[in-house]
Amino acid sequence: MLTVRPAAVAGMFYPGAPRALEASVRALLDVAPRPAATDATDAIWPKALIVPHAGYVYSGPIAASAYARLLPGRSRIRRVVLLGPVHRVPIRGLALPAAESFVTPLGAVAVDADAATRLHAMPQVCESEAAHSLEHSIEVQLPFLQSILDEFTFVPLVVGDATPMEVAEVIERVWGGTETLIVVSSDLSHYHPYDEAVEIDRSTAGDILALADSLDHEQACGATPINGFALCARRHGLTPELIDLRNSGDTAGEKSRVVGYAAFAFAKNAPERIATRHLEETVDA
Repeated sequence: MLTVRPAAVAGMFYPGAPRALEASVRALLDVAPRPAATDATDAIWPKALIVPHAGYVYSGPIAASAYARLLPGRSRIRRVVLLGPVHRVPIRGLALPAAESFVTPLGAVAVDADAATRLHAMPQVCESEAAHSLEHSIEVQLPFLQSILDEFTFVPLVVGDATPMEVAEVIERVWGGTETLIVVSSDLSHYHPYDEAVEIDRSTAGDILALADSLDHEQACGATPINGFALCARRHGLTPELIDLRNSGDTAGEKSRVVGYAAFAFAKNAPERIATRHLEETVDA
């Protein structure tokens, strides 16, 4: 059994050299809009994010726009529950890794052993080294988290065939307080022409803002964890905010077959927003 899960997509999805990766993430965060409050004593940071997981040249700017919202809580967020879809190994339910830590070029991040023990007792949770070994949906989030947060452990969960309720039950068990951040990793539509993708992703973003729990995998590859998280967000009274909505045609130039990306934040005391107006402003920008 591996005690350390090595980086699988460094040098492909993001730079493989530490200095180059650090510079890349810093550059993405530097141009991301900052939260209004910077004093961590009275600032509000999101309880949860939905962020994309493609290569940084494609989805990095969109992901950075969400991660920048964590700056007020960088010293107070100590645990990240990170859920992403499986892309290569089919599984039933949700899978924890066998490894005790994940490594990126920026260093190692420890798996939260206490949380993992609690989750192992749930019937929909298994342990799968194979499901995690090449999975990028979890890994590509770590350099952003390592760059934003001071010290943290994490709970990496890849999600396969599971109901929204099964996912929600797992999230609830490790929900925690302000020290715990929930991150759902998902891209949106895949390989449609640009204009078609814009319409599809705009509709999907509306569903996510409505906290719908019936997304399908044509709308988002991470539909299963998003649907489960939506149940939790409704239960806890979280307010969703669409931060960014673009696709690979906007970031990388090719528009014949694009992949959609969005960044959302969910906060208990988020300012009131008119979701439909914000959606229109984001799409039209």
